[in-house]
Amino acid sequence: METHVLKDDHVISRVIRGGWQLAGGHGAVDRDTAIDDMVAFADAGITTFDCADIYTGVEELIGAFRERYRDLRGEEALSRICVHTKLVPDLDRLIGIDRAHVEELVDRSLSRLRCERLDLVQFHWWDYNAPGWLDVALWLKELRQAGKIRNIGVTNFDSDHVAAMLAAGVPLVSAQVQYSLLDTRPAKRLAGIARDNGMSFLCYGTVAGGFLSEKWLGQAEPVADLENRSLVKYKLIIEDFGGWDLFQALLAALKQVADKHGTDIASVASRCVLDRDQVGAVIVGARNRAHLPSNLGLCEIALDAGDRAKIAEVLASARELDGDVYTLERDRHGRHGRIMKYNLNDEKAA
Repeated sequence: METHVLKDDHVISRVIRGGWQLAGGHGAVDRDTAIDDMVAFADAGITTFDCADIYTGVEELIGAFRERYRDLRGEEALSRICVHTKLVPDLDRLIGIDRAHVEELVDRSLSRLRCERLDLVQFHWWDYNAPGWLDVALWLKELRQAGKIRNIGVTNFDSDHVAAMLAAGVPLVSAQVQYSLLDTRPAKRLAGIARDNGMSFLCYGTVAGGFLSEKWLGQAEPVADLENRSLVKYKLIIEDFGGWDLFQALLAALKQVADKHGTDIASVASRCVLDRDQVGAVIVGARNRAHLPSNLGLCEIALDAGDRAKIAEVLASARELDGDVYTLERDRHGRHGRIMKYNLNDEKAA
């Protein structure tokens, strides 16, 4: 497994096991099986795990995995495991948010993950019209100095706000962004800021919730309700990208490349993102270990000029998505923003 140095003391696997699909909404989760799956991923070299304080039950699940892994493999093996969580204050708490609430969220993640220091806290803020986002970033810097956090990142912040945090002295090491062959918004401006400041992209959505796979190749455009909210979200991205026919042309090109390399469409799609500037890792949302071999294999794919040209020929007809990183989704009244849930921390506390 390829690794990436996020910071001198922070080495991650270039494939990160995502936690979103363990949070419910994608089917029932068996706790013991989920922990066994995490052990299998870690043993295979995928040693970095992503979660969030708003992913119901996932921090607790990873905390139990950490304890199990220490018992099975020892402290040294556990020291190679990195857990990246997120701090996502609820939309209704943004006005008037204070340092005590931020520290409370950090302490809760520490307790759930059963650790003394969080490897990476990725900060998210729902509404730029609500003041306080820079204060929160600076409080996270203080909590890092106090030893509760190893490194700070952001998730779904646009270029201007990332630049403002860096200018204020917040030591950002990463930005978690939606980045795929369908959605290249991070390449517009944020990649340059990241390059100039030693930041890495940790990318989700590289397979568009499963749309970029053999399952959808040759299929008619879905008109009925989709299986989960991820598919609803990425179907909107496909529409903005250029529509179903162009998407099918992309799948066909990816299939040809995948067959040439003896792999699958999803692996080629993720490899394309992994090869882009400033990308440190891709986050795969595997529900179980069924996809572990292909997740491991994507680091072994070496795309050549012919492969890239075949994919680029299709992408030349694509529309660039509007705005900066997460601009479409941040509009709560727009079609992308209307499908979001904004107050999951309070919902869980109720």
